[in-house]
Amino acid sequence: MEFDANSFKGIPEHLPPRKELDETVPHAPPRPQVLDEKGKKLAIENALRYFPEEWHKTLANEFLDELNQFGHIYMHRFRPDYEMYARPISEYHSKSESAAAIMLMIQNNLDPNIAQFPHELITYGANGSVFQNWAQYLLTIKYLSEMEEDQTLVIYSGHPLGLFPSGEESPMVVVTNGMVVPNYSSQSDYETMNALGVSQFGQMTAGSYMYIGPQGIVHGTTITILNAARKYLNKPTDEGLGGVLYVTSGLGGMSGAQAKAAVIAGAVCIIAEIDPAPANKRHSQGWLTELYDDLGQLMERADIAISNKEAVSLGYLGNIVELLEHLVDRGTHVDLASDQTSLHNPWLGGYMPVGLTFQEGTNLLRIDPEQFRASVKSSLIRHVDAVNALAARGTYFWDYGNAFLLESSRAGANVSNDDGTFHFPSYVEDIMGPMCFDYGFGPFRWICTSGDEVDLEKTDDIAKRVLEDLSKDCPGEIRTQYKDNIRWITEAKKHGMVVGSKARILYADEVGRRKIAQEFNKAISEGSIGAPIVLGRDHHDVSGTDSPYRETANIYDGSMFTADMSVQNFVGDAFRGATWVSLHNGGGVGWGEVINGGFGLVIDGSEKSSKNIDSMISWDVNNGIARRSWARNPAARFAITRAMDSDNKLQVTLPNLVDESILRDLLKDTR
Repeated sequence: MEFDANSFKGIPEHLPPRKELDETVPHAPPRPQVLDEKGKKLAIENALRYFPEEWHKTLANEFLDELNQFGHIYMHRFRPDYEMYARPISEYHSKSESAAAIMLMIQNNLDPNIAQFPHELITYGANGSVFQNWAQYLLTIKYLSEMEEDQTLVIYSGHPLGLFPSGEESPMVVVTNGMVVPNYSSQSDYETMNALGVSQFGQMTAGSYMYIGPQGIVHGTTITILNAARKYLNKPTDEGLGGVLYVTSGLGGMSGAQAKAAVIAGAVCIIAEIDPAPANKRHSQGWLTELYDDLGQLMERADIAISNKEAVSLGYLGNIVELLEHLVDRGTHVDLASDQTSLHNPWLGGYMPVGLTFQEGTNLLRIDPEQFRASVKSSLIRHVDAVNALAARGTYFWDYGNAFLLESSRAGANVSNDDGTFHFPSYVEDIMGPMCFDYGFGPFRWICTSGDEVDLEKTDDIAKRVLEDLSKDCPGEIRTQYKDNIRWITEAKKHGMVVGSKARILYADEVGRRKIAQEFNKAISEGSIGAPIVLGRDHHDVSGTDSPYRETANIYDGSMFTADMSVQNFVGDAFRGATWVSLHNGGGVGWGEVINGGFGLVIDGSEKSSKNIDSMISWDVNNGIARRSWARNPAARFAITRAMDSDNKLQVTLPNLVDESILRDLLKDTR
């Protein structure tokens, strides 16, 4: 079927034929059966309200089948027949280029080359949804094709509430995902609400239409590995990681970025993946260099690679626990280690227990979810025991913000100190927070809506030139960050990281983001770049996310569990020019553990775009730096003071530091 004017009409006029599951794409594991008979009736009634009454009898039976089979109503019958991918912006029927850009971003998130479970509308992380069902997708595309600049489309957890009159300065789309009354934010609450079709988990960038495929995570992972090696292996700043062994897991739900990142950093990476589908997918895409299912052969190859200081990623088609225990028994020295399975979703297939194949684990999950849960817990205990054994021999291990430490502690694994802290740091607490986020560096990204590779190359050149210019006079505290990102953008094309839309990501501070964006806008106005550019970021950033076990892990003033920063970010971006804004319950460490605020900004070469860039991007970064400074983080104080020096309209409350001896003496007196 062609993607044409009929593709924008929303719910079809005639009931389309029922679709069988397409086995050429991976499918989400069945969700738990949490609804009783009354709940199922309500879920079906909720689903049928999208459709005319004459279809209800037919669809009611069908939706009951989906509930019983999948634990959720996806409305597979209504999945479009046209191919799903990010088209050039000119192919989208719309009254607004900005609305067309949003459609492009939505379709990119659902591209089978990008999405983990595309037909269940899940982009990544095992349950990070763009929409709850295909009716929501169809209606959203319809609204976006019809809306004008003085309207705002409101999205409630995937559901398009409608178009509302607003103003030309208002966001065109406002997205919320999973925003529930706090006392109803448990995992079981989520499963019930998701089954009823009234809420969803949008991850960080899936439900806000800002996912750009695995590249989005690769850069942050590269920076993490490099800085871990510098901090714990004493590697020089200007040196690669030849001969360093990095061991990790997860090529599926969280995209498999570690394999590509390790190669870019120059290390040897061994990465375990239990599911053959993503393992083979990443291998065929070139993200994984080699793939093995035999531990003996794998380690023979790894020994050669380490000796030769190769930059290579070696996949193990098997369980991470088996791999780690083999490394312990073999006496192999591991330099760096982490985990990137989807442990924010441990009971629904995000983590497969040791001793089971992927198919056996999936079957156990379906027929006996309680036994599956028990198996995951026992597997995590063994997993941690192996990590502890490696750490005792000098391995530096970090939690990758995927809830590994949190869920391991809940399982009873030996991962906690007497004071309740973990044996191992979060990578944000130990690396990314103090080295990047506190200074304002985070994952700035852009998408060339023309779909033209030439435009992407031009933006790469512009970004490189801006960073090189800024690096000449930048303070010594941030010179390494600039050098790392110049190296990244120089080599980005060579590593073939574009999957889906013509997008790029790099870590930049507030000054860097604004200057790069302004140069893009200038290039569009001059015609050297042929279409608008979408600016965005990962929510895993300086300001956008409150998460005590990840983004705000290095906040020590007692406010790590508060969420003012992310909410303020969402609201502030909305009235400073963002094209769309999003607010999510959930992210990389799971539902109820995170609040994320995000944005998309379409720039078109206009003066209005130039104004929005300066106003919105400045706020989007400095909001978080100011909060981190107030928490007494020294790097953030440095960064926000520097920002105030360059902008007399910016006035931030700075903390007065207390002499520790006063507190010590005070406590002595009170005892």
